[in-house]
Amino acid sequence: MMRLFAAYSILALLVSSAVAQNSNSPVITIRKGTATVVDVKEVSGPSGPTATNVLKNDIALSGFLSLGDSASAALTISASAPGAGFSGQAVEKGGSVLLQKSYSGDTRRAVHQFIDDLVETVSGQKGIATSRIAFVASRTGHKEIYVADYDGGNAVQLTHDNAISVSPNLSPDGRKLAYTGYQSGYADIYLVDLASGARNRIIKYPGTNSGPAISPDESRIACTMSKDGNPDIYVTDINGGSPRRVTRSRAANSSPTWSPSGAELIYTSDDRGGPQLYRISSGGGSGRLISTGFGYCTEPNWSPDGKKVCYNVRSGGSFQVAVTDLESGSSKIVAGEGERPAWGRDSRHIIFARDSSLFMLDSATGKENRIVGDLGRISEPTWSR
Repeated sequence: MMRLFAAYSILALLVSSAVAQNSNSPVITIRKGTATVVDVKEVSGPSGPTATNVLKNDIALSGFLSLGDSASAALTISASAPGAGFSGQAVEKGGSVLLQKSYSGDTRRAVHQFIDDLVETVSGQKGIATSRIAFVASRTGHKEIYVADYDGGNAVQLTHDNAISVSPNLSPDGRKLAYTGYQSGYADIYLVDLASGARNRIIKYPGTNSGPAISPDESRIACTMSKDGNPDIYVTDINGGSPRRVTRSRAANSSPTWSPSGAELIYTSDDRGGPQLYRISSGGGSGRLISTGFGYCTEPNWSPDGKKVCYNVRSGGSFQVAVTDLESGSSKIVAGEGERPAWGRDSRHIIFARDSSLFMLDSATGKENRIVGDLGRISEPTWSR
């Protein structure tokens, strides 16, 4: 049984036909949002050119702000960037100062902080610029884990295992990362402290241990284990102790994702044939089918606002990215091709892998931006909250 889950995963990737989308399924209507137009003046100081580029890119990716000229802009940003840090000011058209703040430390990080503060001031929503991402890339010839800024900048290879390192999951605060590694020859789960680099093998039960997901309060991990024979969802403490079985079925159960409160999980199961999404208490119980209108659903990711789930559907031989509203039940394909979607902290942006690149999608406007490439084949992105 220890290889049942891995065998199922391989079989799923080889399936050449899939149940087509139900033509009667409801769909989400995605409307274009209204962004605040911003005029950016060249940033002064030794780090000015770098800061200007980061500032403009952050605005373009934010969704709540857009670049414009002085005639069309509602806000004007002027700033300075000495050797380190950043001081920025956003002034409204009438001359009122909307935001004025100085930040110390790395200039790039300081600009991200300024834009997140501006997004929250303008929209009341959390910005995504200070968040982090991680993903799998094969540049070295092995599947290794990389971490980067949300926009793909400062990408660094985290693991050097020379083995298979997959299924990364960042903690909500971006300080820890759990992943599945095969250094021992079997699928075990490791936890890395990103500040110190300390790594521990925390889940190493007989059979498969895979797909870790760190809880919102960072005290627990949900994952798939087959230690009791069947690949089921388990919840452990953050260091892998006290495993508690959540699902109990003969199906292959995988890819758990936490609700914002930590009280529930959504996961994938083939209990009814093709893989579908189910919702269950994180304490265990009976899984409840989520009706999506699609016949093949995998890799769910619960939005930070708790209202939506994004996931992969398979149709016509390729994977697409879909979103289901958990309150209304409406569903929609939001990206025609992409794998392993993950929400940003604003519950608006989604990252996903496509071919050898990583893309960011604004689900409100449908705009896509390529943020990572040139690292071999890229897969399995994860995003801090």
